[in-house]
Amino acid sequence: MAGLKDKRGFIDKDRIDLTERQSVEYWMKRWRLSKDQITAAHRKVGRMTKDIAAELGKKL
Repeated sequence: MAGLKDKRGFIDKDRIDLTERQSVEYWMKRWRLSKDQITAAHRKVGRMTKDIAAELGKKL
């Protein structure tokens, strides 16, 4: 399984798990968005990162 490593562990690059704080923080920082914006897109299109990025107009 492909993923990204941060200082604390594994971050799945294909899915955003809203229960994983470090995953949400990673994507918040990378896309310069708030948690609410990511959460709203997550609820609308699902947990796949590519779908959330497309919804928000961001690049992976």
